[in-house]
Amino acid sequence: MTFSKQKVPYGSWPSPITTDQMLSDSVGLGEICVFDNSVYWIEMRPQENGRYVIVRRTADGRTEDMIPASFNARTRVHEYGGGSYLVFEKGLVFSNFTDQNLYLVNTNGECEALTDNDTCRYADMVYDRRHERLICVREDHSRQGQEAVNTIVAVSLTKPGQETVLVQGADFYSSPRVSPDGSQLCWIAWQHPNMPWDNTRLFVTDIDRDDPSQQSLLVAGHNEAVCEPRWAEDNTLYFISDRSNWWNLYRYKNKQV
Repeated sequence: MTFSKQKVPYGSWPSPITTDQMLSDSVGLGEICVFDNSVYWIEMRPQENGRYVIVRRTADGRTEDMIPASFNARTRVHEYGGGSYLVFEKGLVFSNFTDQNLYLVNTNGECEALTDNDTCRYADMVYDRRHERLICVREDHSRQGQEAVNTIVAVSLTKPGQETVLVQGADFYSSPRVSPDGSQLCWIAWQHPNMPWDNTRLFVTDIDRDDPSQQSLLVAGHNEAVCEPRWAEDNTLYFISDRSNWWNLYRYKNKQV
């Protein structure tokens, strides 16, 4: 057998082992949640061209894909993604990677579009039961050559395509959360040039207020970052803050932190 020598730059020689061979059988997992005695998660499948699939495991150990094979459950909000699906009483809502619209897979397994907007992206959905709608972060790219506009919007579950802006004015939003009694909405906002771990603000408002922009600012310390707001069953709001230079748990109850 004869071998021919070839001179190539350092680190650029060909290898018989390709990245496709290394990753073809690996599956990434993420966005785990539990609902109605079933566990849900995202599977990132290289063997399906990198498709993100929502999978459910029921209490008896059965697993099944929850979105049609032509869909990819992945959002591009803030470019980082995350918060791409929600499981609730009506079924499962997810952001489809190809068109970035929201789709509902109802309890009968039927899939329908909730939004029809080729310039917007959606993420971090939560169910507003009192008004039969989703509340989520929306990133609007309709202004050509300009930075995207971020807002918190309500997406109707009864009138597909109907959207209402609830909160606007900040450069970025995350974590809209509805209180258990359905009366309050909280969220996190921040401005350029901050990253979410540098300086963020926590807001809350009455969800039925005629002007939702009239919100209360709960946390706005200098160089304080807030994350993971969660409502307890008694409508106490818990969150994590680094105001002491350490991440600690705080609560907001009866208008006191």
